[in-house]
Amino acid sequence: QVQLVQSGGGVVQAGGSLRLSCAASGRTFSWFALGWFRQAPGKEREFVAAITRSGGTTYYTDSVKNRFTISRDNAKNTLYLQMNSLKPEDTAVYSCAAGGRTTTGPEGYDYWGQGTQVTVSS
Repeated sequence: QVQLVQSGGGVVQAGGSLRLSCAASGRTFSWFALGWFRQAPGKEREFVAAITRSGGTTYYTDSVKNRFTISRDNAKNTLYLQMNSLKPEDTAVYSCAAGGRTTTGPEGYDYWGQGTQVTVSS
C-alpha cells in the first residue's frame, strides 16, 4: 500500500506559477513510477506528466511541454509538479498517481492522491 497526500494548488493569474507536491508513505517510494493527471469540469481525466522510478526520464503531454516540470525526491518520498506560464485552460483538479510502470494511461496506476484544485484566472 502507498498513501499519497497532495499539497499546493490554489488560484493564480495567467502567466503565474504554482508547485504541487505529493508526499508518499507506506511502501518504498522508489519502487514506483509516478504521474500527474488532471480533470477539468465536464472533461475526461487527462495525462499531464510522468517520471520513471529513478527520475531519469520524464514524459509530458504536448500542451504542457516547456511549461511544466515533473520531478521526484526519493530521499524525501515526494513528487513535484512545477507549473510555470499557467494558462486558463490549465484549470483543473490535479492528481498524483503511483504505479508499477511509467505510462500515460490512468489504468497503469494503482494509487492516487486526493486531488487538488488549480484555478488560473485570465
